[in-house]
Amino acid sequence: MLIKRSTGWQLPERQATPEGLYLDRRRLVQAMGLGLAASAASLALPGVAAADDKAVDPTAHFYPPKRNDKFGDPTPVTPERLAITYNNYYEFGTDKSIWRAAQKLEIRPWTIKVGGMVEKPFEIGFDDLLAKMPLEERVYRHRCVETWSMIVPWSGFAMKSLVAFCKPAGGAKYVVMKTLQKPSVMFEQKDPLWPWPYTEGLAMDEATNDLAFIATGLYGKPIGKQNGAPIRLVVPWKYGFKSVKSIVSIEFTDKRPVSFWEALQDNEYGFWANVNPKVPHPRWSQATEKPLGSDERIPTQLYNGYGEFVSSLYENRKSEKLFM
Repeated sequence: MLIKRSTGWQLPERQATPEGLYLDRRRLVQAMGLGLAASAASLALPGVAAADDKAVDPTAHFYPPKRNDKFGDPTPVTPERLAITYNNYYEFGTDKSIWRAAQKLEIRPWTIKVGGMVEKPFEIGFDDLLAKMPLEERVYRHRCVETWSMIVPWSGFAMKSLVAFCKPAGGAKYVVMKTLQKPSVMFEQKDPLWPWPYTEGLAMDEATNDLAFIATGLYGKPIGKQNGAPIRLVVPWKYGFKSVKSIVSIEFTDKRPVSFWEALQDNEYGFWANVNPKVPHPRWSQATEKPLGSDERIPTQLYNGYGEFVSSLYENRKSEKLFM
């Protein structure tokens, strides 16, 4: 299937929020506790309501959480305006300018269903789940299979905390996550040729690796709808399509799932999807990438630069297509 891909970096740099402005705002919020300051800043950004306003998002007071730099502090941080207006979210369209369409998605109430090989299946509201998790902020590199990249500050919690909360059975080998299916708003889901709902999975040792992250915030406030609100996966050593958005289902199983892109085009997209600059996509090289807002390409790093944290996961899996 031919997917329409944008090839330009349409947003002029002069419109981007400078990194220094974001950092200054974050320091102000942390030092003074003024959520209204962050609200005022967010109103200047296209497609983003005052998510920090408690009348809009009851979890706004959790942000920004304390920064965790254990996994590095990569720079330069991508300007916020770029990261929230250049998005892959195929449920809303196949171009990068889906942030407007995504604003129609209602994220309250939001329920997450946990099932499969667990001690006891259950459902939990997103706000209730968030209140039980240890929130922090991490600055991660993000590498898309399409060869664009960004560096952004995610807020959320370690995925291993979520796994422990779900109490999986000892025989569970994989975690399967699914995106909301609501064709009335996510209109691309009306296309019967796509294997909806969007489904992704991780092996249990990947899901419980310290680097795996569940994101609920971005740039020091609740995450925007176009970026996967209210809850999404972030696995920075893998290509971005592994990071399922707007999660409504978490299932533990002993059978490897077939993920969305694998089901659609398994000759191009595999289950593991780890970043490797020496393994090209069947239709283009993965040796370099183009950061959002930049006119130059830079070398791509093995495991997106996180090899010290994750390479050991694959020592006994070298016979598989780990980087496809």
